[in-house]
Amino acid sequence: MSNTYRKTPESLSRLTDAQYRVTQRDGTERAFDNEYWDNHEPGIYVDVVSGQPLFSSTDKYDSGTGWPSFTQPIEPDAVATKSDRTLWMRRTEVRSAGADSHLGHLFDDGPRDAGGQRYCMNSAALRFIPAGELAAQGYGDYAELFAGTPDTTDTHTGTNEENA
Repeated sequence: MSNTYRKTPESLSRLTDAQYRVTQRDGTERAFDNEYWDNHEPGIYVDVVSGQPLFSSTDKYDSGTGWPSFTQPIEPDAVATKSDRTLWMRRTEVRSAGADSHLGHLFDDGPRDAGGQRYCMNSAALRFIPAGELAAQGYGDYAELFAGTPDTTDTHTGTNEENA
């Protein structure tokens, strides 16, 4: 993991109130009322604070929970986990490895054929980079994940922001 992915005063000043509440105050968005829960476009999801690549749409699935859910991070060291005992239960919190942004939680009820894990993320902690814009936005190394996928050569597709 590159140490270029970190939290700075400038990156924090660009966050919306919802993004700040989720990433810096360990908040949670409402289910089915966030930007990426139903996003089906090919691309990657990066930390809204640092830009660190976190998840790929190739590992995204509809968990029925109303938040974007993934079976694994884009790189094994992209996220860190820690025990979370808030809300009178034991959960596993997921944070970005570079900027230490709160992203969401990890559960063991994901698809069994993909390892059984569900990374349940907040959209407000993420920024979506469409597959066709990866190179233009500095994430060209991830384009191979979408080889043969429509839109990988279109650099004028829209972007989404904020969720879960």
